[in-house]
Amino acid sequence: MPWPQSTASAPEDDHLRSLGYEPELVRRMGPFGNFAVSFSVISVLSGCMTLFGFGLLTGGPAVMMWGWVAVGLAVLLVGASLAEVTSAYPTSGGLYYMAQRLGGPRWGWMTGWMNLLGLLGGIAGIDYGAASFIAAFAGLQWGVAPTPGLILVIFAGVLVLHALLNVFGVRVVSLLNSVSVWWHLLGVALIVGVLAVVPSHHQSLSWVFTHFENGTGWASPVYVSAIGLLLAGYTFCGYDASAHLSEETKDARIAAPRGIVRSIWVSLLAGFVLLAGLLFAVQDYSGTAGAAVPPAQIFLDALGTTGAKLLLLVVIGAQLFCGSAETTAASRMIYAFSRDGALPGSATWRRVSVNGVPVPAVWLAVSVAFLLAVPSLWSATAYGAVTAVNVIGMTPSYIIPVFLRLRQGDRFVPGPWSLGRWSRPIGVAAVVWVVVVTVLVCLPQRFPVTIETFNYAPVTLAAVLALAWVWWRMAGSKFSVPVVDDPHLARVEELIV
Repeated sequence: MPWPQSTASAPEDDHLRSLGYEPELVRRMGPFGNFAVSFSVISVLSGCMTLFGFGLLTGGPAVMMWGWVAVGLAVLLVGASLAEVTSAYPTSGGLYYMAQRLGGPRWGWMTGWMNLLGLLGGIAGIDYGAASFIAAFAGLQWGVAPTPGLILVIFAGVLVLHALLNVFGVRVVSLLNSVSVWWHLLGVALIVGVLAVVPSHHQSLSWVFTHFENGTGWASPVYVSAIGLLLAGYTFCGYDASAHLSEETKDARIAAPRGIVRSIWVSLLAGFVLLAGLLFAVQDYSGTAGAAVPPAQIFLDALGTTGAKLLLLVVIGAQLFCGSAETTAASRMIYAFSRDGALPGSATWRRVSVNGVPVPAVWLAVSVAFLLAVPSLWSATAYGAVTAVNVIGMTPSYIIPVFLRLRQGDRFVPGPWSLGRWSRPIGVAAVVWVVVVTVLVCLPQRFPVTIETFNYAPVTLAAVLALAWVWWRMAGSKFSVPVVDDPHLARVEELIV
């Protein structure tokens, strides 16, 4: 597939006005900063580390390695298709604005709610994971017991930190995300390098790429392998952040789509190296799989307490960068959705400070994320059900604009970043993959199925759709995405609706 060619574009603020919005945010983010925010949200040092134990039980090394490659390539197709639509409609609303323009208000409304709840669930999942790693580090350093109460307190502190960093301004956010890229890449290099040199024993090449392990209770290796793809499926999430930051990005019609695609393929390479490095260094498989934090157990077995603590700090830093970037993306989505009257109290959440930051939206994002984590005090299962909103909300919302763009056919007017003749085949493949991964997310992962092992993702999906439908019935009339004055584009909307 040839790399899509860029052409000259009109000034971004003029294009934004042509889409119906008056510029309010400040364009201080360059192409690297836009890429960095999506790369930071994907965060292989967060997703791969948090889900490593899941992968050890659902297919083991063979599925983890080959599944990472297969899922990464599939997600690259989704990202490329979404990038093409982003080039045409670069707004902070991102997915829901695209869906509304291509399919009408109901499509926009449903996409927006799924995307928003997914982003908020993402903040909760990422920052709670960071709090868990911080508690694990505290246990190694000071012997502190990582109780649910302690983790929740740490979690609250992390949320406040991310809110404060985000309200300082776009330049601070862009700088943090740029540092995050190098932290992740150098962190992966450091972890893999140390694990390659220090331990006296390493697993064989054939073991890393062919060993299969089943700790799920299910008998079918095909079923277990399919479930095992979710390690990568859960990690490759959040690359729409580049679209949400497009109103703050220079030359956004090219920079934002490139940011989406680049964040995926760089994460694909970095994650592959990281997983391989961890698996080669496994000393005791059953002990690692049964540990509270499996990567930390690998560090302990291979390096000892001091080395483990140092590498844990690298991982914690990456998770903190990831949570900050997710907070940025969620706040911009709240701002944009409120700008179009879709949220209760929209007049408050759409306010922008003098330095061009939607400050109320930032605080709303972290407040909702905290509420989502409160059930963790009583039940890890309940918390898992709430944070499943991230994947089950985000994944379908990615593909809705792509599906609607395919349905529109030649009526779609591409931006300067276009897939050209590859648009339809790539788009169809992307839709098929998202349907498959959405089904996988909803399948039971452990046998026997009990209250503790039940997969609450389907229930979460139903709750998200029900909430969106109820609020549409109550306040859908207030949802007012701007109508463009361009007669040609207006006619296209009439045909679609």
